[in-house]
Amino acid sequence: MKHRVPLVVTGCVTLFVALASFVALPRLAKAQNSDHGKELFERRCSGCHALDKEKEGPRLRGVYGRTSGTVPSFQYSNALKTAHITWDATSLDKWLADPEKLVPDSDMAFQLVRPDERSDIIAYLKQLSSN
Repeated sequence: MKHRVPLVVTGCVTLFVALASFVALPRLAKAQNSDHGKELFERRCSGCHALDKEKEGPRLRGVYGRTSGTVPSFQYSNALKTAHITWDATSLDKWLADPEKLVPDSDMAFQLVRPDERSDIIAYLKQLSSN
């Protein structure tokens, strides 16, 4: 009987540590996703987009939560100016997967086929918009 108490205590401590780790995982995963998203953005998007200036595409800092076609210094297609899409996780995912399907004649031909890459880039853009 003396040996049962330490075993029960050890089991409870182990369970507590496991639960604490499980609760912390979403926050850790989010940080990793946005970090990976930054790398992906630099490799996949920076040829046409910058964060704070216009290039072939509009600047993307603050895009999360912005309405499509509203950066005054960028010449958007008429289709994108009139789409009135609020860029959030869902709309950005659809946009990056197939811009032409979401907004025909939008002038963006690039697609990100992999959902995990889209998710990581969106996490990065969302993080930039909340800073």
